[in-house]
Amino acid sequence: MQRKNSILKTSKNGIAMIMAIAVIVIIATIMALALSLTSQTTKRTTDIYLYEQSALYAKSAVELALLKIAKSSPCSVTSQNYTIDDIYDVNITMKYIYTSPSPCTNADDDYFTIHTDEQNGSVLMDIAITTNVGTEPIRYFRRSIQKL
Repeated sequence: MQRKNSILKTSKNGIAMIMAIAVIVIIATIMALALSLTSQTTKRTTDIYLYEQSALYAKSAVELALLKIAKSSPCSVTSQNYTIDDIYDVNITMKYIYTSPSPCTNADDDYFTIHTDEQNGSVLMDIAITTNVGTEPIRYFRRSIQKL
């Protein structure tokens, strides 16, 4: 007569069940981490794209401001505000640098007066570009000194 050991069979089935649950928990944890990293990578990619676009728009804003200054009378353009594609808000403030006497009629338009002819006729531009499209606002600042 053969003796059947039912306790041994039960413990093998129990260990298999515990191992299966452990594998499922480990796989679920790995999947949750992968999903979290994917969402963070998407956010970073979007923020980097918006920041790089802002930097390129800042360079273009300087050129546009110089064009408007060249088309107008001296010191008449002191600021510019406009929106690009309903995403980027561009604000440019300008201060002029001239030798004395300055062609600027308003004293507030001059940043300061210089005494060397080599630096005569410059403009100091502060460009601020803001976007609120991503998960958090992105602001890009650029200061530029351009010769007139």
